[in-house]
Amino acid sequence: MNLHEYQGKEILSSFGVRIQRGIIAGNHKEAVDAAKQLTAETGTKWYVVKAQIHAGGRGKGGGVKLAKNLQEVESISDDIIGMMLKTPQTPPQGKKVNQVLIAEDVYYPGDSEPEEYYMSVLLNRATGKNMIMYSTEGGMDIETVAEKTPHLIFTEEIDPTVGLLPFQARKIAFNLGLSGAAFKDMTKFVMALYMAYTKSDSSMFEINPVLKTSDNKILAVDAKVTLDDNALFRHKDYAQLRDIREENPIEVEAKAAGLNYVDLDGNVGCMVNGAGLAMATMDLIKQAGGEPANFLDVGGTADAQRVETAFGIILKDRNVKAILVNIFGGIVRCDRVAQGIVDAYKNMGDKITVPIIARLQGTNAKEAKELIDNSGMKIISATEFQEAADKVQEVLTA
Repeated sequence: MNLHEYQGKEILSSFGVRIQRGIIAGNHKEAVDAAKQLTAETGTKWYVVKAQIHAGGRGKGGGVKLAKNLQEVESISDDIIGMMLKTPQTPPQGKKVNQVLIAEDVYYPGDSEPEEYYMSVLLNRATGKNMIMYSTEGGMDIETVAEKTPHLIFTEEIDPTVGLLPFQARKIAFNLGLSGAAFKDMTKFVMALYMAYTKSDSSMFEINPVLKTSDNKILAVDAKVTLDDNALFRHKDYAQLRDIREENPIEVEAKAAGLNYVDLDGNVGCMVNGAGLAMATMDLIKQAGGEPANFLDVGGTADAQRVETAFGIILKDRNVKAILVNIFGGIVRCDRVAQGIVDAYKNMGDKITVPIIARLQGTNAKEAKELIDNSGMKIISATEFQEAADKVQEVLTA
């Protein structure tokens, strides 16, 4: 589950990570009130107006701007709220901005120049250990840094059974070229950041940039946080932070129906039972010359209502040119699934506008094929993987 910047910062702050303080606003009047409150609390005279969407690169898209007075806060907020913000991480049409964060200006003058760093915490799946990735090149796309100057990216792996050790935090501060008060503050920052990552059951914390202020304070200016959905039962308060406005509406509908669905960019819809079979089915579609349009796991049951719901969700994608149903009848019998497919097809009528290939294998597979073939419906049956692949290729090239 992705969080907004202001939500991620709230979690960081609760674990002792120093953050760029800010107040959320849903319109330009609330933005002005937020700026006044921020000045009273922090003394800041300039403000940063930051669009809140689940995507990076907001600044390049015009979603992050500096306001030097309350009039600019009002006008900039009015411009940003409601805009379709386009970044490299949004759909082509962009994402609608529903709220902005009015944040304090932390790039104030002092004895030294502010410096920006990059830092993230995530799991290294290759080693089974947590990893802190960091760089002196903060405020930039880390992908660009990795491509052009990979030697400027450092990693520190942490055994999750032991946790982050103090010497590792000091090593990170040293590699970032810090000394004195900034060195000490960075070690505290890193220890608190890692604690926030583990205690919140997150999949990723990314802070870009981490800022060393002109008076040698270390703080998080941004926060991109992804929580592990499977651990939300331990964090009821975090579960309330979900913003479905930021999520794919088809995926939201599928989740409400109890279906595991992920939207993809292809032209062949998939309906399967089991994640492993779903992955194999997507490979099958690729080999047949198509591209998978989705990942959809209907689970262990596939009655008419569930199949009809799945068909309806798949067909919301206008790029779908065919649907491949690939069911293994282990717990559920193939003939029952076949009856569900036929009944769903009858119920949906003209709503089904693309060819359907149904491969049912397992318990009562023979009976299932006969049921589909004798149904009078425009459903193409198959029993073997290669046969299903050939049928997909035929309908795509027809």
